[in-house]
Amino acid sequence: MTRFRLFCLKNVMFVANLAATAVGSGLLYVIYEFILRDHKTDQYVEFHIRTSNYLGAIFALCFAIIIVYEWPIRRYLDRIGPNASIPVNLQSIVEKRLLNEPYFIIGIDMAAWFTGGVTFAVFERHFGLPWQEISMNRFDALLTGLLSTTLAFFLLERILQIYLVPWVFPRGKLYHVKGTRRINLAVRLYAVFVAISLIPLLAILASLYRVSLSNRPPAESFEMFSSGLWTIIPIVMFVGAGLVLIISLNLKKSLDAMVLVLKQVTKGKLGLRVNVTSNDEIGYVGDVINEMTEGLIERDRMRQSLDLAMEVQQNLLPKGNLKIDGFDIAGRSIYCDETGGDYYDFIIPDETKDRNIGVAIGDVSGHGIPAALLMATVRSSLRLRLSLPGSIDRIITDVNRQLVYDVEDTGQFMTMFYLDIDAANQKLNWVRAGHEPGIFYDPGTGTFEELKGSGVALGVSEEWQYEANERIGLAPGQIIVLSTDGVWEAHNPDGEIFGKKRLNDIIRQHAAAKAEEIIEAVITAVNQYQNESGAEDDITLIVIKKEAV
Repeated sequence: MTRFRLFCLKNVMFVANLAATAVGSGLLYVIYEFILRDHKTDQYVEFHIRTSNYLGAIFALCFAIIIVYEWPIRRYLDRIGPNASIPVNLQSIVEKRLLNEPYFIIGIDMAAWFTGGVTFAVFERHFGLPWQEISMNRFDALLTGLLSTTLAFFLLERILQIYLVPWVFPRGKLYHVKGTRRINLAVRLYAVFVAISLIPLLAILASLYRVSLSNRPPAESFEMFSSGLWTIIPIVMFVGAGLVLIISLNLKKSLDAMVLVLKQVTKGKLGLRVNVTSNDEIGYVGDVINEMTEGLIERDRMRQSLDLAMEVQQNLLPKGNLKIDGFDIAGRSIYCDETGGDYYDFIIPDETKDRNIGVAIGDVSGHGIPAALLMATVRSSLRLRLSLPGSIDRIITDVNRQLVYDVEDTGQFMTMFYLDIDAANQKLNWVRAGHEPGIFYDPGTGTFEELKGSGVALGVSEEWQYEANERIGLAPGQIIVLSTDGVWEAHNPDGEIFGKKRLNDIIRQHAAAKAEEIIEAVITAVNQYQNESGAEDDITLIVIKKEAV
């Protein structure tokens, strides 16, 4: 910033107030010169020449007080720059003083006009003017002072918002500064009404009263009143137009900025911000829009993170279905959020190790990112432990012990059903850790059997010793279904659950279909049952069908 620009910035409020005061003084001169020209005498002219010096001294004192008030602001402006370091206490003082400055200045201006009026009244009485004329003169001066200070306030506020606020409040938040005055929009409109309606009306009534005291012939009285009226009208139009212009510019700038930002938001463009320059309700709305936009940006970031987490989690699930050793195995997970806690996995036997086909399904308590993280932890722990020797009950016990350490004091847990398929011996072994029993369907007999077993959820008890369960003998066409409770606990709009009976009926009806087709039939039926109520829980389903060799 150049020195000249800094000088202008430091004195812009002072100059604006000086200009408004000059306008008020000019209006008062016009009133005395034209409205009261028929009342002027040599004594009256001599009086005003002598008292003008006193009036100048009063305003000079007021301007000196304003300079003292602005001193911290001027110090602050001297420090601004790319690498400026502003003390916190100075920042706080400047924020309050800057926002209160228009109110402080008009208070000083009104005090100056009042003091000047009292001074004039004393000198007028000293020069022998009658009390009625003194009262009318002071009344005119008071109305002029009100017009002048009203114009000064809105002009100062406009100057403040354009030139100074961006330096002190680059991020807005003016409304939240404590210890500051603010005027709402309704009071501003009332002020304009008083300035362009009430004050002119009082001025006209004062002119009529002055004419009535003159005791002149009707023609001269009418000419005197007309002269005063045609002087008041241009003054009112000038001041009114100035006030309306200043206020409309302030409102238009703020509202246009808000509309522009909101239009961009509706298009998904979140890069713009409202330039907040006031501490009234409009400034507050601007701050809220900025906060909303920042929230949308953060939400967009979170959405991208969730999408990435969903992609990562999907990559942890099997890439496709499995046909191996006479078994048709299919699985699917549908999450109600971007990420979930349901888990399933297929463990393909390694030729170098003595392992059977492994099928795991699990359900973590809760939803979202925490559940997804725990699901990934259990998957990693299970696969690592399966790479080492041991029976499935020993493996699940070890996984549980490790998980207890991981979820200690969090309250999280995970149910699991681990199924070991011994294709060579046509045998099933499984461990049930708090999960719903598996469903075994034999289409030859049309009967359903539950693959039960004892065991608490993983992560609940470090001391729990899980037990393996066994079923010997498998025939072609037999179906094993493993699922999470999101399938049969799905609700319709009336709050009724889907239930295991409906699930069993679908399995029976599609017993001749492939494993993937059975899953598709179940998912379709669940979605139709839920209708518009939407999914409230994750859904995971595994179908294992024994094929004819």
